Amino acid sequence: MHESCHCHPNQETSFINTQIPDLSFDIFHNNQIQRVNFSNYKGKWLILFFYPADFTFVCPTELEEMADLYPQFTALNCEVVSVSTDTAFVHKAWHDTSPAIKKINYPMAADPTGTICKTFRTYIPEEGLSYRASIVINPDGVVKAFEMHDNSIGRSAEELLRKLQAAQYVSEHSGEVCPAKWKPGSATLRPGLDLVGKI
Repeated sequence: MHESCHCHPNQETSFINTQIPDLSFDIFHNNQIQRVNFSNYKGKWLILFFYPADFTFVCPTELEEMADLYPQFTALNCEVVSVSTDTAFVHKAWHDTSPAIKKINYPMAADPTGTICKTFRTYIPEEGLSYRASIVINPDGVVKAFEMHDNSIGRSAEELLRKLQAAQYVSEHSGEVCPAKWKPGSATLRPGLDLVGKI
């Protein structure tokens, strides 16, 4: 039984292997604004892709790369949801005016009150924005990977795809672990005393 994710910005413990709360939020998706809950994504892998704000400099490059790789994520039974503190109307305006953002086919979550960002500790109170963070959540709603960057450092969607593939592999192959740089088809490890001091 996984304990609930009672996340708080000042909490010191990690929420890896904890259940995400079933928050409700607006998304801009397929040129429509709709209200959803995290429970709508149960049964699929889910990636939350936090970024500071629409109409900024680094953000379009990250979101465009994610848009380019989005078919590879969906082929792995994974939904990608980008999250910023903009409203859904700002997401629509950005989508309508930016050639890079026009490519986006994944849902763009609106978090103007910072509720989602505060829950996952990505919120910057003095700016009202989010840090760049990526969270991999399994089909049961349990957090399996988390990374956070200063907003001046862009992420790699390819590396995030590799993390998803590794998380899926170990979830399907009990007792095996994925070493550094593991990619599908590479050798995995089965931890045991025979490996101690030999890796």
